[in-house]
Amino acid sequence: MSAATAPGTSSSSASGSSFAYEAIVVGGSSGGVEALVALLPALPATLQAAMVVVLHLPRDRRSLLADIFRQRCALPMQEAGDKDRIEAGTVYFAPPDYHLLVDDGPRLSLSVDAPVHFSRPSIDVLFESAADLYGPRLVGILLSGANEDGAQGLAAIRSAGGLAIVQDPASAPMPTMPLAALARTPVDHTLPPAGIAALLAQLHQQSLL
Repeated sequence: MSAATAPGTSSSSASGSSFAYEAIVVGGSSGGVEALVALLPALPATLQAAMVVVLHLPRDRRSLLADIFRQRCALPMQEAGDKDRIEAGTVYFAPPDYHLLVDDGPRLSLSVDAPVHFSRPSIDVLFESAADLYGPRLVGILLSGANEDGAQGLAAIRSAGGLAIVQDPASAPMPTMPLAALARTPVDHTLPPAGIAALLAQLHQQSLL
């Protein structure tokens, strides 16, 4: 199911505008890796937007996400480091036990502030910082998960004029996170992972990503 708004616009964006999205933020928890398997390998090597990903991970284990997806994807993949400059066409993964934010520069920032929704990294923390920095030039994607992290952050993205996308709860192994977002704010698109990948490809073809 998809909202009636046209790809590349949201109801808070100017009608008919054709601005480029500079960043994509993605959040998920249980079932999120499976969604990323459908999403990340479909991204074209010519993608201009940077992508920043937060998944809820065990705090005491090293993340292997960048290593795993680097072998499957055309885009550069790396674990985020504090003060790293955000480069176009690069995918950044939050490290375990750190909140990940975006800051002026644009740069990445790591924080050991208290967990949010029992999670560090928190999706809300990333999404809200990205909404503040990028405003209508941001795409937010919330995937499968077992708690309400990300609902408030996606609402912030939409309020700032960004494009809000939620995984279709029917396609999510853990639908709590998508359902919480849908209950919190209107979104632009509700799609299964393959549909989200197709939408991003369409935006890229329209030179919006």
